[in-house]
Amino acid sequence: DGAEEAIPQAFTLDQNFPNPFNPSTTIRYSVPKASSVRLTVYNLLGQQIAVLQDQVQDIGFYNLQWRGTNSFGQQVASGVYFYHLQARPLDGSQPFTSFKKMVFMK
Repeated sequence: DGAEEAIPQAFTLDQNFPNPFNPSTTIRYSVPKASSVRLTVYNLLGQQIAVLQDQVQDIGFYNLQWRGTNSFGQQVASGVYFYHLQARPLDGSQPFTSFKKMVFMK
C-alpha cells in the first residue's frame, strides 16, 4: 500500500543534488524518530560556514536548499564543501552522524 515508505526506517543523509551546483543544491535526509537535528556546512579547512538546520524534528523525510551562502548571507567561494548531519534521538538512543562532500562552482 506504500504507507510504510512514508516512515523512514533509519537515519539517512543523501548526496546533494545537483552536484556540482550553482546557484543552489538540495540536501535530503530522513529522521526515523523525533530527534534534535543539526545540519552544518564546512569548508575544506573544517571551518563552519553555515548552519542549515538546528532544531527538534519529528519522524519524516526532509529536503533543505543551500544557496552557497555563509551564515552572514554572503556568497561562498567556488570549491569543495562538506555537510554534516548530527541527530540526537530524544529517547536517548544512539545518535547519528554523517558527512558528505559537495562542490560549488561559480
